[in-house]
Amino acid sequence: MAEEHKILRCAIYTRKSTEEGLELQFNSLQAQREACEAYIKSQKHEGWKLVPTEYDDGGYSGGNLNRPALQRLLKDIADGLIDIIVVYKIDRLTRSLHDFSKIVDVLEERNASFVSITQHFNTSSSMGRLTLNMLLSFAQFEREITGERLRDKIAASKKKGMWMGGTPPMGYKRKDKKLYPDEPQSAKIQLIFDKYNELKSVQRLKKYLDSQHIYSQHDRPLSVGNLYRILQNRAYIGEVPHKGVWYKGEHKGIIEIGVFHKAQDTLQEHRIDRQRYEPQKSLLCGKLYDDKGNRMSPCWSTGSKGKKYRYYVSQAVIKCKSDKIGKVSKISLPEIETFIDKWFNTQFKEDKSVFANLLKSYSVNETKQILNSIQNKTIDQETQRILLGRVDLLPEEITLTIYPEQLCEYIRSLYENRPIKELFKESLKTSLVFHVKYHIAVIDNGAKAIVGERIEKNTNKTLVQLLIQAFNISHDILQGKQVKDLCEKYQLTDRYMRKILTLRFLPAKVILSILDGTQGREITAKQLFEQASQHK
Repeated sequence: MAEEHKILRCAIYTRKSTEEGLELQFNSLQAQREACEAYIKSQKHEGWKLVPTEYDDGGYSGGNLNRPALQRLLKDIADGLIDIIVVYKIDRLTRSLHDFSKIVDVLEERNASFVSITQHFNTSSSMGRLTLNMLLSFAQFEREITGERLRDKIAASKKKGMWMGGTPPMGYKRKDKKLYPDEPQSAKIQLIFDKYNELKSVQRLKKYLDSQHIYSQHDRPLSVGNLYRILQNRAYIGEVPHKGVWYKGEHKGIIEIGVFHKAQDTLQEHRIDRQRYEPQKSLLCGKLYDDKGNRMSPCWSTGSKGKKYRYYVSQAVIKCKSDKIGKVSKISLPEIETFIDKWFNTQFKEDKSVFANLLKSYSVNETKQILNSIQNKTIDQETQRILLGRVDLLPEEITLTIYPEQLCEYIRSLYENRPIKELFKESLKTSLVFHVKYHIAVIDNGAKAIVGERIEKNTNKTLVQLLIQAFNISHDILQGKQVKDLCEKYQLTDRYMRKILTLRFLPAKVILSILDGTQGREITAKQLFEQASQHK
């Protein structure tokens, strides 16, 4: 009686690296399939049987396993539906030795095998696997050599000024593998450079472009980041980049050299030195938000005498999103951080109710010890930063969010006399929110905002009203209104109105003390006018 062979289900896998020629009636994939089908028929006596499912990857590289048909094939093998993979050549399956070892693992797990019909390899034997590994090593070596040759060719071509593909920059179009100026878009680029050299501010440039409905080549508003990249792109003076080096290009520049360099000088002049600024030392960096939920970032500006002024500024202002700007979009960094530091080391430490529910697991003596430690210890900025979840700057109050889990860790660190640890955000599930009232004094026509805690009981309404009147009159004058009209508006004599205007020259700290009620009860309007005249 003839020996019966077990049925071996065979799947043919075909691949072609490019899509070129796939539209033909008889393409490379079909040629591979026909040869594999003929081989399977020749092994019919061994029990080989072709499965009807086709596994074809047209236009996919063999350098990785991210191929849809291959992934379906590996899944079917894992599900026990395939016994043998049949390919025309080994490199049709993979060119990577590392990837091939992964495929072999899948095959061995399901007791399946792999056959190359033109190279006569079969992974069911140890000699077959050894030979395959050697062949794949050479295939991978050839692939790496080809990659190196391609990179060398690109580098040589760019040094000659050739455009080697990619998305053309705004203002250019690609034709015959070369760049040519696109007249409508190149006119926009010229306008961007000319207007920036006139306005000397990317933010003001964006507002101008939006008001004139001047958009990108994709008909979208240009962001601040887009404008910075355009202004620094040397392709507009006829150069091409390669690994940070710019070479003279074959394409024509659309910006004059002098105009481009003038823009670079202005950008350099206004560039923030972030290394010198060291934002990581800012207490509220990444934790401060305005009343519309925009994160506020630390930055600084330089005054006329070279003095640096540090601020937190809303991202809505930085990104020129006028519709998302809150009421307090810019605030003095030293003032807000001093305010937070004062809150932590006065009200927060003295408010025993904050810690009451967190000390229930401690004994009476331990509780007293911890409370004494809190009251006697200065909470440094590093600890404050760890304790703070976020700070929201609202028009009339600041809300400080602290997580009880992090507060418990602070208590444990005091009890165990060790540094506090910052917990992972995933473990912080509940929050304590503290509401602190405050005043804002706007100095120099809105250029600077200063924080001060509100103490209503000491507020001198007469002095506050005088300050408000002084700033309102000053604002009206800056708007071009006549003194005679202002006298009628505020029902003041010319002399007294000029006297009130001198309050505009008071130091910021004096203005702040009047607004937050800490100026002292002995300060009168007469003394305030005398002090203002000294600073005039």
